[in-house]
Amino acid sequence: MPEPPEHYYASTPGVASSRRTIEVELPDLRLELVTDTGVFSHRQLDPGTRVLLEQAPPPPVRGDLLDLGCGYGPIALALSQRMKRRRVWAVDVNERALELVRENAAAAGLGGVRAALPDDVPDDVRFAAVYSNPPIRVGKAALHELLLHWLARLLPDGAAYLVVQRHLGADSLATWLNEAGHPTRRLASRIGYRVLEVRPAESERR
Repeated sequence: MPEPPEHYYASTPGVASSRRTIEVELPDLRLELVTDTGVFSHRQLDPGTRVLLEQAPPPPVRGDLLDLGCGYGPIALALSQRMKRRRVWAVDVNERALELVRENAAAAGLGGVRAALPDDVPDDVRFAAVYSNPPIRVGKAALHELLLHWLARLLPDGAAYLVVQRHLGADSLATWLNEAGHPTRRLASRIGYRVLEVRPAESERR
């Protein structure tokens, strides 16, 4: 039974804590992660997140990476495991999720992961790539605002890689991003999910 979405959108989830450990196995790595109620997909690795981690390419340029809406950290930790010399920012509004990221990164020996609230990421930080299973269910207006804010912080030759379910509007989101000036194309389509590559707007490439 799906968990109510407001739990993991909240800064302090109202649902009681109930931790568990899950194993994340990808073709090139394995992670053991502690999860908890009140964070996104706490029972198992979300299938969209798996598609993103298996299909999205490495960053196109050197620089910091961003896991936007990090939850308990599977994307951030996988990126850090693959690219240990990169700094990976794990950003979420959910304090419980950020604490899990910190614990999971420490347990895995991944010192390059920085868990932070959105407002705690320094203004001068720019990203070579953003990887995200974005919170579609926050609503279209809030989602668009969120994406435009962070896409503006890509390096000129950087890219964002988003995974979105087809039936939750992946194609219409791609259309909107293109119309908003962010060149967007579909990189992959698997089990009902689209992986989108989004580039900075022309005005942000200078």
